[in-house]
Amino acid sequence: MTKNLLLFCVVCLCLAAVAPAEEAALPDPEKPGPYPVGVTTMTFTDASRQDPATGGPRTLPTDIWYPATDETRGLPPNKLSDFLLRNQSPELALLLYAGFGVDLAEADRTFQNFAVRDARIRDGQFPLILFSHGNGGLRMQNAFWCEHLASHGYVVMAPDHTGNCAVTFVAGVPVPMQQGAEARDRSAADRPKDLSFLIDQMTLMAKGNDSRFHGRVDLDRIAAAGHSFGGFTSFWVSDAEPRVKAILPMAGAAPEWKRTDIPLMLFIAAEDDTLGLDRMGHLRNVWAKAAGPRYRVEFRNAGHFSFTEMYQLKPDFGDGVGAGKRITNGEPLTYVAREAVFPLVNGYSTAFLGKHLKGQEGYAATSRRTTTPPSWTTNLFPNRPVPILRRFW
Repeated sequence: MTKNLLLFCVVCLCLAAVAPAEEAALPDPEKPGPYPVGVTTMTFTDASRQDPATGGPRTLPTDIWYPATDETRGLPPNKLSDFLLRNQSPELALLLYAGFGVDLAEADRTFQNFAVRDARIRDGQFPLILFSHGNGGLRMQNAFWCEHLASHGYVVMAPDHTGNCAVTFVAGVPVPMQQGAEARDRSAADRPKDLSFLIDQMTLMAKGNDSRFHGRVDLDRIAAAGHSFGGFTSFWVSDAEPRVKAILPMAGAAPEWKRTDIPLMLFIAAEDDTLGLDRMGHLRNVWAKAAGPRYRVEFRNAGHFSFTEMYQLKPDFGDGVGAGKRITNGEPLTYVAREAVFPLVNGYSTAFLGKHLKGQEGYAATSRRTTTPPSWTTNLFPNRPVPILRRFW
């Protein structure tokens, strides 16, 4: 009996020694992960739905970021225009300038990302993340976030919600955003269906319809995210789609949400002029009603577009990018820089998904209060203060 007891104690000590080592091996969630990243663009067509924007079947140009093989390291990164018909449309530059005031030639020269166009996907099984752009946005509007997650071992799909994005291309023809309340309501109905359809398509691809993704996507682990109207979409798809296991809305929440028990990571910009004080109050109320694991990260001196690539596309855009006014008192404001926002959005997202999608308990929540109430600094990963956060859970 003594011998058995001694053996049991030795086993327990060994397990105790191994567990911290495994947790310590988790990569820093704020920094790019261990994998190089590839990105490819595909077009998916849902023949069961007619697309009012084109008159044909519902068509979704979609970017997919994924962990790539090691020989990808050091190859030239993707260009901004690579996301949009490889800059082969003469209308593209004019449309971007008209819609956003973006000079495509200059943006193409300065655009920063590290994904490599059409690199080979590495072996393994990776959870699936769906990203939904904002009203009048673009599928690559959060490329920084999508490629970061891919570097940590996720496959990320981001469609253009045709008719509600700034511009997309279907069969080589530009399709601009449709205006008006009726078009917006139609997009609200289409958006969650778009994401469900993409899950169906990736399921087929992972089962062999596309050799690149065959056997490489973990379809039991799916999350949805989005910005603004895309944040609304993440709530809607969680209600409609049981395959979605967690959501990460940024600066947007649907008017109603039924499936309140799934993990929620909610990002809020404290100076969000697009939403305004009333709708920002709604974001906080939605978080308060969440019945499952819930996290709220609120950024001081950030605006609606602080969570997007607008920093790169038009640095003086306003409402989170460049300069503006506080929504409470109208005082002038210089918004927080992307160098502060992006690593934290990436880090919290990676830690949240690691814990609630991959089961990586090493990204456990810790928090501590700062010296100036009601500010808080907290982490889903230990020993990393995040002082620009205003509040967290």
